[in-house]
Amino acid sequence: MRFASLQAVAAGLGLHLLLPLAPALAQPATPQATAYPLTVENCGERLTFAGPPDRAVTIGQSATEILYALGVGERMAGTALWFNNVLPEFSAQNDKVPRLDNNAPSFESVIAKRPGLVATQFEWMIGPQGVVGTRPQFHELGIPTYIMPADCEGKNNLVGADGTRTAAFSTESLYKGIGQLAAIFDRQARGAALVADLRAREARAVEQAKGLGLKDASAAFWFSSADLDLDPYMAGQKGIPGYMMRTLGLRNVVQSDEEWPTVGWETIARANPSVLVIARMDRRRFPADDYEKKLEFLRSDPVTSQMEAVRRGRIVILDAHAMQATIRLIGGLETLTEAMAKLEK
Repeated sequence: MRFASLQAVAAGLGLHLLLPLAPALAQPATPQATAYPLTVENCGERLTFAGPPDRAVTIGQSATEILYALGVGERMAGTALWFNNVLPEFSAQNDKVPRLDNNAPSFESVIAKRPGLVATQFEWMIGPQGVVGTRPQFHELGIPTYIMPADCEGKNNLVGADGTRTAAFSTESLYKGIGQLAAIFDRQARGAALVADLRAREARAVEQAKGLGLKDASAAFWFSSADLDLDPYMAGQKGIPGYMMRTLGLRNVVQSDEEWPTVGWETIARANPSVLVIARMDRRRFPADDYEKKLEFLRSDPVTSQMEAVRRGRIVILDAHAMQATIRLIGGLETLTEAMAKLEK
């Protein structure tokens, strides 16, 4: 029955909804307007909203671009933490929203916007050891905080520099976050359409990947490095790039469950991955944020230049934000699938 199915969907999204009874049971399932007050279960906290937040601050592009996709840019009071430039389709909304910082904003700059919600992509920004602040600090001021589920479910952010996965990433956590934010802002139809589109594209990419027939192919994802002379940040087994590699049938040469562990180039060279995937970003926090510098290093360093992937030009450039739990993730999977199909077997 429709009532039961909506209750199940709500439970899966961590929502507590009051739904209409028998008169609606015979109608086809359609996204419902949010019944406020709405209570959301989020990363160990219960958040209650009397209505859609009038002013939101986002920290991290995942939450930012999801809210733009939901069409609530007019309710955003500030953004922060950018790896890539905003998607072109969101530039008009983004131009009207103050950017508090390209990296981590200060606690004072966030609360100065008097937000009705602070949504973050990463728990390490707002969590037990929050760089910006802790959840209790915000909640004591009456400001609810929302952490994207992909960064707290099946993950321990108190272990490892960028957290450690206790379970393999699933795109379901991304879709859950979209659904919850859509409910909070009463944008269920937009949220449902966005998730449906992403699911369909993911299914097509997975089907295409199955046809590649890669045999004993391996890969490594290089995000950045604090310095080019230091060990690089590489993708661990269970994170978002790990999901991409499993989908494509690629073996990750990095065995760690940390999200982005540092791994020496000698270790990576010994594993000799078939393909290297490197992050392109507009951020310039570290020299290696520039993918051109990554390429220069790979081709000139005496260790990396001898790797099969470098010698044979098997290097794929992917937006950094597509390596994270964002709406760009599926586009990253599509790009990687197409690149693998073109690379020399």
